[in-house]
Amino acid sequence: MLETNDLRLFDEVARSGSFTAAAELLGYTQSAVSRRIAALEREAGGALFERRARGVRLTPAGHALHRHTRAVLERLDQAGEELAAIHAGGGGRLRVGAFATANVELVPAALSRFAERHPAVEVRLAEGLSPRLVDRLEAGELDVAVISDYPAGLPSGGHTVPLGEDRLLVALPAGHALAARATVDLADLREETWIEAAPSGQPTLLVTACAAAGFVPRGGLRVAEWSGKFGFVAAGLGVTLVPELAARAVPRGVVLRPLGAAAPTRRYYAALPGVPLPAALAFVDLLCEVASRTGTMAACTTASPMSAGGSPPACAT
Repeated sequence: MLETNDLRLFDEVARSGSFTAAAELLGYTQSAVSRRIAALEREAGGALFERRARGVRLTPAGHALHRHTRAVLERLDQAGEELAAIHAGGGGRLRVGAFATANVELVPAALSRFAERHPAVEVRLAEGLSPRLVDRLEAGELDVAVISDYPAGLPSGGHTVPLGEDRLLVALPAGHALAARATVDLADLREETWIEAAPSGQPTLLVTACAAAGFVPRGGLRVAEWSGKFGFVAAGLGVTLVPELAARAVPRGVVLRPLGAAAPTRRYYAALPGVPLPAALAFVDLLCEVASRTGTMAACTTASPMSAGGSPPACAT
C-alpha cells in the first residue's frame, strides 16, 4: 500500500531532484528521506530513482508513478478545498425538500436569494408530502425540508424552525354568487360540492372545519394536484380550500375569499437534521426573511441548540 505521506515525499524528491533538498523542505533528515524512498521502492517493486553524483533522476518506473502521484495529490487537494467550502457554507451541495404549495413562492424566493449569496453551492430540490420529506431528512437524503404540521404533525427528532401560519382560503368560480363578498362564511357553503383528495386514513382540515360549522362537506371529484383543482373550480364543478401560500398560482376564472374566524390553518416550518450544514442554516435564514414579508408570519421562537454546528435561526415577526 502506498501511503499519502510517502507519495508527497516522493513528489518532492522527484521535483527537486535531490534527497537533501526534499529533506530541508519537509523538515526531515537526509538519511530519513533515503530510508523512506528505499522502502517506497521496495513497495513499488523496483528502483524509482537513479542515484547520481549530484542528486537523483527518475527511472522509467519512477516517471510512471510520478504521473499517477500528481493526479492523486491534486485530487486530494481538491477534496480538501471542497470540504473546507462545505464546512464554511460556501460550496458543496444543498439538498432541499418542500411540500408543493411552499414551492409556489416561498421556496423559489428564498432559493433566488440564496443563489445570489452562495453561487458556488449546488442546489437540488425535491417535492413531496411533509411526512415523506421528514423520512428523507431523517435518512440523510435531504439537508433541509420545508414541511407543514398537516396532516401528520411534526417529527419528534431533529430540529424545526417556525416559518409562518398558512390560512386556508376558499376557491370559488368567478361567477359564483358568493364571489362578490369580502369574506365568506363557511356555513354558507354547506350545499357546495367540494373538490379534494383526502390523505388516506387522515382527518382533513376541511372535514374538521365544516364539522365546527355544523355540516358535513359534500364530496365530489377527487383531485390531488392544486393546478387540477383550480381547473375544476374554474369550470364550475365545485369549490375547494386553497392554502394562502398558493394564492399566487390561482388562474383567471377563480377567486379566493377568506373564511373569517372559522378559517382552518396550518403552520409550516423548516426542518433540519441534528447537525446541519452551514449552507442549510443560511438557507433557513432566507426562508425566515421571505416568510416574514408574506403577511402570514407566525410568532417564531428560537429552536433548541444544535448538538453541533450552532443553533438554527429564529424568525422574528
